[in-house]
Amino acid sequence: MLDFNSEIILENERVLLRPLQSTDYDLLVPFAINEPEIWTYSHVPANSAEKMKTYIDATLIARASKAEYAFIVFDKLQNAYAGCTRFYDIQLANSSTQLGYTWYGKKFQGTGLNKHCKFLMLQFAFEVLQMQRVEFRADNNNARSKAAMLSIGCTIEGVLRNNVLKADGINRRDSVILSILQEEWVNGGKENLLKKLT
Repeated sequence: MLDFNSEIILENERVLLRPLQSTDYDLLVPFAINEPEIWTYSHVPANSAEKMKTYIDATLIARASKAEYAFIVFDKLQNAYAGCTRFYDIQLANSSTQLGYTWYGKKFQGTGLNKHCKFLMLQFAFEVLQMQRVEFRADNNNARSKAAMLSIGCTIEGVLRNNVLKADGINRRDSVILSILQEEWVNGGKENLLKKLT
């Protein structure tokens, strides 16, 4: 059972994930100001100081309502905070959750950090929470994000056409749906991802 009031810490030799807090604004706002392009494909962008505050506030409200659990990501290799990720659409009755809203500063992208984060989150989801399914979504045009999800063992299930508004509030995006099932994690998925970390 996921305790939304608990301070969940996920950690290995490369990365530490801890619950996102309102006081983390000062750590994350430089990304919003200096690297707004990080959110090109996001339908919930934090690409300004004001939007970063709104972004953090919304994640805390979602955690309080037991809908989401967001983490700030600390890269031990670079000794710096790197971005955020979260569990969302948490359905305890159905033993499923989505993993996403993941973003990293540009200097952390392509460094292997994401695989470490995803390993820790998948391990927690499948082995502690006993989830049967972890789902991922992304803008179908976001080739980088799709490649990252495939590299951790996801299977593409299909595309939801025209399903959410883009950040401009006018245009809509197609979202690609991917997933990993608990049986896939147990029967080789965990081992394969672990090899990629070493």
